[in-house]
Amino acid sequence: MIKRNFRPFPILTTERLTLRQLSADDRHDIFALRSDPEINKYLVREPSKTIEDATNFINKVNDNIQKNNSVYWAITLTKTKTFVGTICLFDFSDEKNSCEIGYELMPKFQNQGIMIEAIKQVIAYSFQILKFQKIVAFTHQENDHSIKLLKKVNFLPSPETNKENPDFNVFTLR
Repeated sequence: MIKRNFRPFPILTTERLTLRQLSADDRHDIFALRSDPEINKYLVREPSKTIEDATNFINKVNDNIQKNNSVYWAITLTKTKTFVGTICLFDFSDEKNSCEIGYELMPKFQNQGIMIEAIKQVIAYSFQILKFQKIVAFTHQENDHSIKLLKKVNFLPSPETNKENPDFNVFTLR
């Protein structure tokens, strides 16, 4: 079994972005993100209905980080510290030497190259630091923005299918 340790939390930076751990102070931003109908359109999850839902989500995320089961970053603009989205690695598999990636970006920050900048940094972290050989992404077949993003960073459509959600395409990066 591979030992992963996310303490201290791995803060990642790019030219414009800081990827940092979520905190209770992010509850209003997480609520806005997870309750947004546009973002939830392609996701299979119950939207946040209250700030308490967002707080509980943050606590759950940070608990999983403490247990080294996942790593989940808040994406912020470095200069203003503005919260713009999230990105995470989870579903670690030592047998397949793989993990899954997920991401969300507030609608007003889309189409600015933010997520491509963040995902490239997380991919590098996944391969160089965590030593995974494969990253898997699931995206709804109608989510053109997500499909284009994955293709831009060299994910390939996989012959695998998502048995639980046949409307989702599977992409892999090796």
